[in-house]
Amino acid sequence: MAGWSQLTEIRPGMTLVLGGDRVVEIPADIAANFAAGDAILPIEATGEILHVPAAERSIAGRTVSRAAAAFSKMGSVTDAQISQFFEEFAARLEDASTWEKIQRVNEGDVEGARARGRSTTRLVADEALRRGMIDGLRGWIDAPSRRGAVVETIEHEGWRVDLVGAELGIVAFVFEGRPNVLADATGVLRGGNTVVFRIGRDALGTARAIMQLALDPALEAAGLPDGAVCLVDSPAHAAGWALFSDARISLAVARGSGPAVATLGGLARQAGIAASLHGTGGAWIVASPQANESEFRSAVVNSLDRKVCNTLNVACIPRERAEALVPVLLESLAQAGERRGQAFKLHVVDGDQSHVSAGLFHEQVSVRRAEGDVSEAQAELLAETDLGIEWEWEETPEVSLKIVDDIDHAVALFNRHSPQFIASLVSDDASEHERFYDTVNAPFVGNGFTRWVDGQYALERPELGLSSWQSGRLFGRGGVLSGDSVYTVRGRVTQSDPDVGR
Repeated sequence: MAGWSQLTEIRPGMTLVLGGDRVVEIPADIAANFAAGDAILPIEATGEILHVPAAERSIAGRTVSRAAAAFSKMGSVTDAQISQFFEEFAARLEDASTWEKIQRVNEGDVEGARARGRSTTRLVADEALRRGMIDGLRGWIDAPSRRGAVVETIEHEGWRVDLVGAELGIVAFVFEGRPNVLADATGVLRGGNTVVFRIGRDALGTARAIMQLALDPALEAAGLPDGAVCLVDSPAHAAGWALFSDARISLAVARGSGPAVATLGGLARQAGIAASLHGTGGAWIVASPQANESEFRSAVVNSLDRKVCNTLNVACIPRERAEALVPVLLESLAQAGERRGQAFKLHVVDGDQSHVSAGLFHEQVSVRRAEGDVSEAQAELLAETDLGIEWEWEETPEVSLKIVDDIDHAVALFNRHSPQFIASLVSDDASEHERFYDTVNAPFVGNGFTRWVDGQYALERPELGLSSWQSGRLFGRGGVLSGDSVYTVRGRVTQSDPDVGR
């Protein structure tokens, strides 16, 4: 068997084999910046080559080691202690003086993000975000846990087998710039797991403050082991890459933009780590030829109250109803924009522009972008192959329009181009709904507004994230990742007859 040696240098143009039948070349900039102790990570799924400096590998590795040490002690931690942690954490966020300190740090994060032209709609630590964190933490206090629960019992003569839920291990999270996800990540403690998370540069200061002022003191007060929740304290993307390449991780959870999540998911899977990916979002609403105009209007308006992953992104209108329903869509977009003091932005699939007033393609409106207000045409053409683009709008509702032949045509487009996330059919025909449900490849299917897709709102269960089917259907669980879905199963035998043998 051939041996291996430590990589100490690389040269521009060196080739790496991907997937057994593809090659990629080392870029010049990566070769120039490489030093002994660094890692080069080729990703088979995306064809990317990543450079991870030794310092970032060390930060991630030390952090995972802390979480591993804490996990070895979680078996002796009681459910009552874990519940106490959630209450202690929530109470500290509720404390006015503590929150004031966190907000001061957050203001610096927001200012820095704006200076870099970054979106801040989910970064601001306002009262709504604070209350959401507190409510989420308290929701975990009495949430179910599979730890120690008998999932199934098989009786035999003289003995029985109990299949028992158990802790999974270390759960790693990589989040975008949203400080509230720190509270989300701690949900896996409910099942006796430990947590390592890396948060984006935009929210790193806020995360540090929350750790220091609220989370770490709550762990100590509840008697949970040091390292039960750890922050990979680095703003570098490479620290997240190193984290998701550490085979000691039991589950890798990524939430953020589509390309970044694809990169992280590819790394985790190459390392043999189960991945839960929450990347490209955006919901589709399909109008039936029999769609009620009022119901269609309500579905659209109520799916555009804010921009999150379950916001309406694509509207499909049947050709035979275009004359009636396109104006309803435009009125609904205008209403959604007016609620935010904004106009709206429409993308029309090329070939369908005759169904929209030509004036919209020439009308200039103010659109709120991450970098500020910009003047843009209110309507633009879109290639059909780009229907999967998620519009990350700030304050100005942004939607794509596709005119379809029928519901089956809309389903085919959804299955081909969308991230396969949320699909809704506006129809009063039960048979249409059954066919739609049976043929659309989406984990979340409805008959009206799309914003119901939320673990806390729909299932009354604190949510760690939502998964699409863009990377395939999910094994053994639904699209809502929650604390009680992060577990493994152990087998335990009890003999009543000591003489049982084979």
